[in-house]
Order: sequence, then C-alpha cells, then structure tokens
Amino acid sequence: MKLTLAQGPAGTEIAGLGHAQPVRVMDNHELEGMMDTSDEWIRQRTGIVTRRIVAEGETVVDLAVPAARMALADSGVGAADIDLVVVATTTAAERSPNTAGRIAAALGLGRDGRGPAIMDVNTACSGFEYALGVADQAIRTGSATHAIVVGAETLSTVTDWTDRATAVLTADGAGAAVVRPSETPRIGPVVWGSERGMADAVTISPPLGRFSQNGREVLRWALTRAPERAREVVARAGLELDDIQVLAAHQANLRIIEPLAEALGLTDRIVITDVTESGNTSAASVPLGLSKWWHSGRIPADVPALLFGFGGGFTYAGMVAMTPRRN
Repeated sequence: MKLTLAQGPAGTEIAGLGHAQPVRVMDNHELEGMMDTSDEWIRQRTGIVTRRIVAEGETVVDLAVPAARMALADSGVGAADIDLVVVATTTAAERSPNTAGRIAAALGLGRDGRGPAIMDVNTACSGFEYALGVADQAIRTGSATHAIVVGAETLSTVTDWTDRATAVLTADGAGAAVVRPSETPRIGPVVWGSERGMADAVTISPPLGRFSQNGREVLRWALTRAPERAREVVARAGLELDDIQVLAAHQANLRIIEPLAEALGLTDRIVITDVTESGNTSAASVPLGLSKWWHSGRIPADVPALLFGFGGGFTYAGMVAMTPRRN
C-alpha cells in the first residue's frame, strides 16, 4: 500500500503587505508622568520616541483584520482564493475561536461554503517568521494554494505600567503578508529553533500575566548569538550577506538592531528601524515595519530581505524573502 502525497509549486512569494496600528500615540513624555523615567533615558537605552496603544476594549483582531485586508488589496489576490490563514500572536483575547478564525470570518475568506484552514502560532517575537515558514511549506507541499500570514499584538494589555524596564518598550500593532505560489522560490527556507536554558528570559506568566524579561540575558544573546543565527539563515537560502538589500529584524530595541546590522556588515543597506516610532510590538514588529516602509516607498521591489525574529521561549526564526513586485 502506497500513500499519495500532494504536489505543490516549486516556490512561493510574498504578493502583498499590509499593516494597522491603533490611533492613540503615546510619547515618552506621557510615560514621564506615569513612572520614574525621562524622554532622554528612554531614547538613550531603546531609541524609542513614540508607540501606539490600543483603546479600551480594542483587541488583536481589531488590528489584524485591517492589516490582512490591506495586504489582500496590495496583492491582487481575491478573498475567495485564500485557503490558509496563519496568525502569530501571544496576546489573543480568546482561547477559542482563534484569531485566524476571526480574520477569516471578518474578511469572508474561502469559497463554495468552505472557509480556509485557520491556525494561530505563539512563539512570541519570532512568531511572524514561524508563521511565514508554515505558510510557505503548506503551499509548496500542496496543502494550501494561497495564504494570509499575520503578526498582531496588543502588548499594552499585558504591560506592567509601573515597571520602566519593560513599559517603555511595549506597543501594539499588526502586519500581514499574502503568500502565493511562484514558479521559482522567492521565500527561502525557514531556519528556526530555540535556546536551551533561556525559557524564562521573556515571559507572560501567572499569576499576574504581565510581560517580564531578563533584559541583560536577552541583550547578551542578541549581541553574541543572533548574528550567528542570521548568517545561517542567509546561507540556507544559498546567498551571501552581500546579496541582502533589506534587514527586517525584530524591532526589540534600536540598541539591538544597530549592532546586529553592524555585525552582519549591513549598515550600508536598508535597515528597518520602525521601533523608533512604533515601539516593540513582538510578533507584529517585522511585518509591521516591513509593510510601513514598503508602502511609503522606502523599500525597493524584488530585492532580497533578511527577516529575523527572536523572543519568548526562547525562540528564533528567519528566512530570506524577496520583496514584492510593484503592481
């Protein structure tokens, strides 16, 4: 007895990008009135100037849906063609239904009375890269044809606003990508994994359920191990670092992004630094920054971009993806 395996396309590509952020802007001066901190202290240690914060009752779904809708419009792919939705989030308001299901229902995805496969992924700040890897593999193995991948977070809802070490970082937002088949691979293989002994470096745990991290341990990893992991991502794609034109790293802290770019020799390329105006949005940070810069014209079409995330778990994941073609 022999089982039949589904056959998919040779590769996949990002066809469109989208993003959404809350209306409310919180600057550093507002934080000065909430805790013992200052605009100068925050800028020096994080590079963050402003961040977006959800209104009371606003959820991950409220950000994820418009981001996905924007990505669909940018891609030219129809809602009826989407048969997979993968959402990366660690701040979902509901255990069930999942955020992917809420997006599918809100956008009317699927056809012939059948909705798409819906899946949430929780690997914290590396979540979007995990989700994009899942979507790429699902399409190439014939399990799906078109996918929406979303990173969305409302970190402000799990923030301890008395802890200046973490409260100055967190923010809310969503970014999305539509993934479709491609005759040649335009999304490279995902490199993913976790770091032993660092499971408690970044947590949102009972009884308080508040975001907490060992900042020194995370910084040490980012400065010493992240470059090694990122080089592996580029090598697995069959490229050299000289080929990379865009660095879209997790927007954790400007003092992490800049040293990473320097260690990789990418300081003369396009290095996304959306963290300065959007803060740390965990799983949303890479697609949020990528989409904002793409739609503002700061990123060229059809060039290799290194996507790389890391965070709670302690997880990491990355791939090289070609930026979308301009329609």
